[in-house]
Amino acid sequence: MELKKVVVAGGGVLGTQIGLMCAYCGKDVTFWLRSEGSIARTQPKIERYSALMLQDLLTAKAMVGNPMGKFLYPKGLIRSWDGITAEAIDALAEQAKKNFAEKIHIELDMAKALKGADVVIESMSEDPKAKIGVYTAMKDLLDEKTILLTNSSTMLPSTFAAYTGRPEKYLALHFANTIWKNNTAEVMGHSGTDPEIYNETVKFADEINMIPLQLHKEQPGYILNSMLVPFLSAAQALLATGVADHETIDKTWQLATGAPAGPFKILDIVGLETAYNINQMKPDAQVEGSVTNRIGKLLKEKIDKGETGVNAGVGFYDYRK
Repeated sequence: MELKKVVVAGGGVLGTQIGLMCAYCGKDVTFWLRSEGSIARTQPKIERYSALMLQDLLTAKAMVGNPMGKFLYPKGLIRSWDGITAEAIDALAEQAKKNFAEKIHIELDMAKALKGADVVIESMSEDPKAKIGVYTAMKDLLDEKTILLTNSSTMLPSTFAAYTGRPEKYLALHFANTIWKNNTAEVMGHSGTDPEIYNETVKFADEINMIPLQLHKEQPGYILNSMLVPFLSAAQALLATGVADHETIDKTWQLATGAPAGPFKILDIVGLETAYNINQMKPDAQVEGSVTNRIGKLLKEKIDKGETGVNAGVGFYDYRK
């Protein structure tokens, strides 16, 4: 059974990208948002990321015939580079414009948004209470058929399964940022997930041009964030304890590894609110003077000034120029 109607709960950085990627691949997508204010914050993200996707198709078109093209093309937008032509990329761009215009909807009424959904992807902030609240509100509104997925970066499905009303149809599908290029989808169930639902989710990930990465057991942080979060935490600790400024830390990483971005540029892309929420879940976050506490204060100071990352125009770096 093809899963055609997708609801994304949340319009943050990844929620917006997930919805756009689903629409790009022909799914009917509804963003469920909490308020008019949420719409005002999400609409610019939809416009920004759809424009970036179309721009990356245009860039890929210019690389047709270039040997580097097979390494640099946006893998979520073009399923295979072999034999690709400029005309085929033009057709993809035109279809994308049509899909973005026709297949994306925004709804504030939860019952209306969820009605008839094949898949609901929860992409709310990394706040356990907020997630439980959403699941509790949803559970009596979901159709019997609906698969419920979480895009949580660090939390385990088993933590929330009992609140969903459908633990056997609930699991994690975690995406990386700029999913139209970094097209990974980590699939992680819990002990109560129905194996058939797990397999349907793997298939769904493939249908939206992701590479399904199957986990055999629950792991906080999955595969990607089990490696990424400690890396970003180490960088933040260097800054919070005054070892070096953020630009020097980034430069060190880039020069030594050849990486295109350092940890603080990555934090800006991820969003400092997400980084703050993850930091505050650590046991010593409230211990005055601890490194984790100092990192939390550093991030909170920037968040309070509206400097939350790329989408705000300012984070650790200024993107308004």
